[in-house]
Amino acid sequence: MTITRQEDITPAVLDVMARTTNPRLRQIMLSLVTHVHAFVREVRLTEEEFRDAAAILNEIGQRTTETHNEAVLMAGSLGVSSLVCLLNNGDNGTTETSQSLLGPFWRLNSPRVENGGSIVRSLTPGPAMFMTAVVHDKSGAPVANAEVDIWHSSPVGLYENQDPAQENFNLRGKFSTDPEGRFWFRSVKPAGYPIPTDGVVGRLLDAQNRHPFRPAHVHALIYKPGFKTLISQVYADDDVNLDSDVQFGVTQALIGHFARHDEAHPTESDVVAPWYALDYRFVMERGEAKWPRPPIT
Repeated sequence: MTITRQEDITPAVLDVMARTTNPRLRQIMLSLVTHVHAFVREVRLTEEEFRDAAAILNEIGQRTTETHNEAVLMAGSLGVSSLVCLLNNGDNGTTETSQSLLGPFWRLNSPRVENGGSIVRSLTPGPAMFMTAVVHDKSGAPVANAEVDIWHSSPVGLYENQDPAQENFNLRGKFSTDPEGRFWFRSVKPAGYPIPTDGVVGRLLDAQNRHPFRPAHVHALIYKPGFKTLISQVYADDDVNLDSDVQFGVTQALIGHFARHDEAHPTESDVVAPWYALDYRFVMERGEAKWPRPPIT
């Protein structure tokens, strides 16, 4: 098709996209072209803005390394990650779900820890935290022998791969649920933290007068054949940024009560008050168990 005016562009491109053999890819590409072309027309994108946008996309790719994923960070900051998560879980977006964002800091091969053990592997000052969790299916039956990856930031708001003072895999561990679907461990209470702001995402937040903070949370990735892999975050109910998460990840179902205790711990003599206890219930949906692609290595 020979182009004679701007109105000819979209039908010409859609005609080519319609020849895509894979049905799902064809659906996605037809919709993508339709919406992108409509967006360009709606905002009347200038040539300079288009060149700037291409440079930004290039920079996002260039800034992604073994320890940092700018694309995941941007998707979260635009609310896309949360939208995709909620559309695809909780009975396809109709009910509450324990599913949440994977985030940019999950790593493969966390060390295995027995229930009741500690995931603190280096000196990490901060209040002790004891987490006890149970994994159920939607009927309330326990999910036994599930593999559970746990990871979270330190009390100063840094993951171990960001902080040379922490040992490798500090505050990370892999557990198995018992016959009642339970797992439990000792750690330190995580802190909220600012996402990295030295790249494209940081400039966007500055332009929008937004703060860069995520509320404190504990990550969990739960794998069991016969169930959709559960990727979750449990947010601290006492965090000041609970209602303004820069990554739009907080839902009511994911808020956990980090109960403060100012008395001595009943069994751990080395624990100094205050210490915290977190009890939480994860709910898994039936489906195909798949490991996600790690955002960092």
